[in-house]
Amino acid sequence: MRVLVSGKGHLTFSFKILIIPVDDKNLLKNRPIVDRVLVISAGVIANIVFAYVIIFLHIVFVGMPIQESFPGVVVPEVRPFSAASRDGLLPGDVILSVNDVEIPKSVPNSVNSVSQVVDVIKKSPKSSVLFKVGRGGEDFFIKVTPDQNLDGSGRIGVQLAPNVKILNEKPKDVLEAFSFTGREFWGLTFNVVDSLKQTFLKFSQTASKVWGPVAIIAVGAEVAKSNINGLYQFAAILNLNLAVINLLPLPALDGGSLALILVEAIRGGRKLPLEVEQGIMSSGITLVFVLGIFLIIRDTLNLDFIKDLL
Repeated sequence: MRVLVSGKGHLTFSFKILIIPVDDKNLLKNRPIVDRVLVISAGVIANIVFAYVIIFLHIVFVGMPIQESFPGVVVPEVRPFSAASRDGLLPGDVILSVNDVEIPKSVPNSVNSVSQVVDVIKKSPKSSVLFKVGRGGEDFFIKVTPDQNLDGSGRIGVQLAPNVKILNEKPKDVLEAFSFTGREFWGLTFNVVDSLKQTFLKFSQTASKVWGPVAIIAVGAEVAKSNINGLYQFAAILNLNLAVINLLPLPALDGGSLALILVEAIRGGRKLPLEVEQGIMSSGITLVFVLGIFLIIRDTLNLDFIKDLL
């Protein structure tokens, strides 16, 4: 809009309207910056909304999960002919210590206690691991010798879970339902962001814990067989992970496109050369494709061990 002052002191307003043909091949690219930001962010916003809705439905129909933690980790399942089965572990056992190191109570929304046991098992292929086990009110020791995976890590053929009891508290009214949903939503969001932060800050230590599509499907299937609480939470966490990862300023992700728009805004609306943008996006797509293939192959080879982590 322009404002003109005539010789008689009258104000004259002049409007400039940007008209973009609907059949423009670069319709999105030629839109104003704010419009493009909204369109590109739609996927991220949808993931966040889906996560919130899933949590809200869980609160309304099932209740707010409240955990009571106990020391050790539970063994819900022992696979036949596995190392654990051969050496005497049974479903329902509680592992209280590993190699004389006590397993503490699980922190809510965390799998630290499970990871402690898994890490020892992975590092001990074909070497005895001493478990202190609680069964039927009695404690005793069992030595288990993990088998060796294709990648050289150990596995014993069990499922592991934090030693917790979950109680579901249903909201008394709509306001309390939204209050419970907000608490659960922000708690899960914090955990997702913190986990991703630790993954990048300690990538050499956490790279082996990055899962691809095959592992995610396997985990989802196992969670679906366990309990409804886990299924709701898994779906919400998956959507939050997608939202956060998509916001990363990496080529081929929504965050990469937003970063290019930010550069354009800083340059006063001048776009980067088309060849530069295409080169950045092409390299990002190639990187994501190669990483995806690698994760699919690795997770497929280690599918049984991935199930042992649950």
